[in-house]
Amino acid sequence: MTDTPAAPTAAATGPAATAAPASLDDAALRDAMNRVRVEVGKAVVGQDGTVTGLLIALLAGGHVLLEGVPGVAKTLLVRAFSTALGLDTKRIQFTPDLMPGDVSGSLVYDAKAGEFEFREGPVFTNVVLADEINRTPPKTQAALLEAMEERQVSTDGVTRRLPEPFLVAATQNPIEHEGTYTLPEAQLDRFLLKLLVDVPARDAELAVLRRHASGFDPRDLAAAGLRRAATADEIRAAQRAAASVTVSDDVLGYVVDLAQATRRSPSVQLGVSPRAATALLAASKAWAWLGGYPAITPDHVQTMLVPTWRHRIRLRPDAELEGVSVDAVLGSVIQQTRVPI
Repeated sequence: MTDTPAAPTAAATGPAATAAPASLDDAALRDAMNRVRVEVGKAVVGQDGTVTGLLIALLAGGHVLLEGVPGVAKTLLVRAFSTALGLDTKRIQFTPDLMPGDVSGSLVYDAKAGEFEFREGPVFTNVVLADEINRTPPKTQAALLEAMEERQVSTDGVTRRLPEPFLVAATQNPIEHEGTYTLPEAQLDRFLLKLLVDVPARDAELAVLRRHASGFDPRDLAAAGLRRAATADEIRAAQRAAASVTVSDDVLGYVVDLAQATRRSPSVQLGVSPRAATALLAASKAWAWLGGYPAITPDHVQTMLVPTWRHRIRLRPDAELEGVSVDAVLGSVIQQTRVPI
């Protein structure tokens, strides 16, 4: 963990007064997205930045990798997020014996009908909770690739579209390596953001204990008063609105300069790809829209750079031995890259 924020916070976009007036439709959509954060807060305490990161990924049409030690409410967070959005969700508990068909679905012979029929896997939902994704072999991890990138599953020559909106929220433990399989670069690149879910501060942890002492049951979100705050139509409209945020050529050049700076860093063996630059652009658009901005500023890019690129950088072995972190390298890249005026 470093001092670099794992996810944006509401203050990061600057004073809302500098934003151009938003349309009533945009304002209503933004209010709906902010209500989602309020609803999730009824179940999860001290993870506001992570909730915002999930919202940004949803608005940008991306996926999220949540990394944190056991017991910091990663699974509860995703469940509460889905409930607040009124979206269907399914959980996949990744284990060493999980097969690709257990994820995407498979053909099953129907003896009564005398033919094979396709039985949908758990990816046929709006929000997929891929729990402990690094505990399953690469072949099963790869079963998510087509679903995450193409929003479809192909079986026996037949392509089946997945529901919209579609979000994969995967979790992994950063400290336990026995019995785990490192996610390959191709799999990591499918995640728009990698968010670090930290242990809450003392006040937040005390609030958690008070809730449990008062009878809070994390398995019963309805009893906690958690309700749907947005509809599927509002989510799709918000996605379109976020995509419409404008970007100047100067800011586009700034994103390219940052990407090239990662490739020149003496601590980096593999810098970010052009796809990583487009991911940063999409995340910055969503963050700008949530803050009421009609266009991306360099501040939006800087805020979203670390969670968007931290899993797309490979450090040199000697830098790792010296204890250099990816977040620290990316922080240096931001400091050393000229900001457009």
